Amino acid sequence: MRKKIYRGCLWTALVLTVFTLCLLWLLGVYRKIPDNIKLRRGEEQVIDIGVPVEGIIKKTDSALWEREQENGVPVAGGRESNIPADSIRIDLREPVTMKAEKEETYRMELKLFGIIPFKQVGVQVIEDKMLTPVGLPIGIYLKTEGVMVIGIGDFKTPDRTTVSPAAFLLKTGDYIVAVDGEEVTDKKQFISMVENSGGNKMTLTVRREDETMDIAVIPEKNTAGEYKIGIWVRDNAQGIGTMTFIDSEGNFGALGHGISDVDAGITMEVKSGTLYETRIIAVRKGEKGNPGEMTGMIEYSERNILGEITENSNQGIYGVCNEKMLEKITAEPMKIALRQEVETGDAKILCTIGSETAYYDIQIREMYQDASHKNKEMVLEVTDPELIRKTGGIVQGMSGAPIIQNGRLVGAVTHVLVNEPTKGYGIFIESMIDHDV
Repeated sequence: MRKKIYRGCLWTALVLTVFTLCLLWLLGVYRKIPDNIKLRRGEEQVIDIGVPVEGIIKKTDSALWEREQENGVPVAGGRESNIPADSIRIDLREPVTMKAEKEETYRMELKLFGIIPFKQVGVQVIEDKMLTPVGLPIGIYLKTEGVMVIGIGDFKTPDRTTVSPAAFLLKTGDYIVAVDGEEVTDKKQFISMVENSGGNKMTLTVRREDETMDIAVIPEKNTAGEYKIGIWVRDNAQGIGTMTFIDSEGNFGALGHGISDVDAGITMEVKSGTLYETRIIAVRKGEKGNPGEMTGMIEYSERNILGEITENSNQGIYGVCNEKMLEKITAEPMKIALRQEVETGDAKILCTIGSETAYYDIQIREMYQDASHKNKEMVLEVTDPELIRKTGGIVQGMSGAPIIQNGRLVGAVTHVLVNEPTKGYGIFIESMIDHDV
C-alpha cells in the first residue's frame, strides 16, 4: 500500500514538473515574439526569431492584398515569396525577409507548430526616421491637474476617537479636480478648502482612471482643532534626468520611463510641466546594494527654462524644446534602429558627467521582445573603465541616456540593478517613439 502511494506521489510530481517545464517553455517562446514589428518602407528587413511558429500575414482590415510586389509585403525565408499576396504564409523557425512599398499596417496570425493558435503580431510599415541623440542633463518640474491622492489614513478627534472620513471613498491614484464645483489648482488651496469647510459635507469631483465622479465626504476635526479628511495629496514632482532625443521639429523624448509618485508608485498625470537647465555638481558612485546618484543644481527661474513637458508616459516624458535648448545640441541627426536590428554586443551611451558630455562603452547583454517588459527591454552592462571610475556604472539621473549601436540610435538607459551597479536596463527607441500612458 505504501509503495502504491509513494509511486503515485512520484508520478504526480513528475507530471507536475513536466507540465511546469512545458508552460515555462511556451512562455519563453511567446516572449521571444514581438507584439509589434515595424518595417521601413522600401527596405528588406530580416526577422530572425527561431521559434516553432507558423502563420499567415494579411492586412488588418482582412482585405485582399494587391498581388504586385510594390503594393504588397513579399515574405520569404531568404528569398521573395511567390505565394499569392492574400495568403502569404510564414515560418518563424527560419529567418523571414519582409519588404513593403506602402505605409500600411498588417497582422500576423501565428500558430504553434502551425496548428495551435498562439499569438497575433502587428506589422507596421513606416518611413525611415532621423533623430538627434542628446545626452544632456535636464531639470524636471511636473504639475498635476488638481491634486493626486497618494495615501489614505486616520487621525484622532478632540475626544480621542479614531476617524478616517475618506476611507472606502477615495483611492490612491485618484485626482481631486474640484470641490463643490470650484476648480482645485494646487495642494495649498485644497488643504485650505478642507480646513475652512466648517465640518460641512464637501462634494469632491474625482477623476479615477478614465472615469470622473462626485464623492461626498464630511471633514472631522483633529486634536489641533483643524478639519481634515484623512488623505495625503501631492500636486507636483521634481527631479533630474537625461534627454534622449530631439526631432527635426524640436520635439523631445527623455528618461525612457515615466515619473511616478515616490509614495504611491503610480505614473503621474501631467497638466503642465517645464524643463529647466541643470548642472551636475556631484556624483555618488554606485556600490552593491546602494545605487549611485547624480546631484544636480536647478534654479527654477524663467531664464533657465529649456522647454515644455506635455506628456508623462510609461516610456518617458515628452514635449517641445525652446531655442535655448536647441542651441545646446552638438550631435548630428542619425537613423533609428528598429528592434529587429538591435544586436547583443558592443554599443555606446551618450551622457554627461560633471560638465563633460561623452560616449562610453557598454554591452547589450539580453533583449526582451514582448510588451510585458515595458521600459526594461534590454539588459545593459557598462564596460567603459572611465565611466566605472567616475560613477561605478549606471547611476540615478542617467535615465534617458541615448544608446548608440552601429551608427544608429537604438534606445535609452532606464534603470540600474541595485546589486550590480554596472548593469541596468534599457528601452528600445521604437518603444519610446510609440509611447503610450
